[in-house]
Amino acid sequence: MAASVVDAVLENANEAADPLTARERQILQLVAEGNTTKEIARLLNVSFKTAESHRNHIMKKLDIHEVAGLVRYAIRQGLLHP
Repeated sequence: MAASVVDAVLENANEAADPLTARERQILQLVAEGNTTKEIARLLNVSFKTAESHRNHIMKKLDIHEVAGLVRYAIRQGLLHP
């Protein structure tokens, strides 16, 4: 996905109410921090498939299909702290 397309998606997402549940925001934050799905599952004490399912739902809801786009979205939403 081209950067300009990701930017457009992010702008639309910022204008709309947050479509993610609290758990999805938690998963998104962990993804953006660089954790793998396996690590997320271990950290949250859920199965790999559950963590993977959450991640897939996030990507579908946001219409973002790559981790870099998820990281950019998380930064713009203030989910990553320096």
